Amino acid sequence: MAILTEGTRKAEFLVSEANDWRSRDEVTVTVPANTTFASGTILGTITASGKRVRHDSDLTNGGETESGVLFAPLVNDTGSAVDYPATVISRSAEVNGSDLTYEDGADAAAITASNTALGSLGIIVR
Repeated sequence: MAILTEGTRKAEFLVSEANDWRSRDEVTVTVPANTTFASGTILGTITASGKRVRHDSDLTNGGETESGVLFAPLVNDTGSAVDYPATVISRSAEVNGSDLTYEDGADAAAITASNTALGSLGIIVR
């Protein structure tokens, strides 16, 4: 009998959110070539374009500041970056920290800093 492994589900990180989808925004997310962003990926917003990217504290274009959490996975299997319409949790929500995807190489201090930044948006990490 074959063993099947179930991946992460859409919004699995979400513990609770405000009524009537008040926690959510529709945005444009830029996904690099041959990359998958999992549900629960922490995003930053590029100041010049308003597009969301994976949060990276080494950036200096706005993407270094946490601005929300990706609601559903995005898969780019092409050879170049692609902009996708997507839903993000931007405010008034509780999330499970163990289900979030932090920036590459995030240590305990970086995770604490991201959780604090999300908390300032009203996204409480449990």
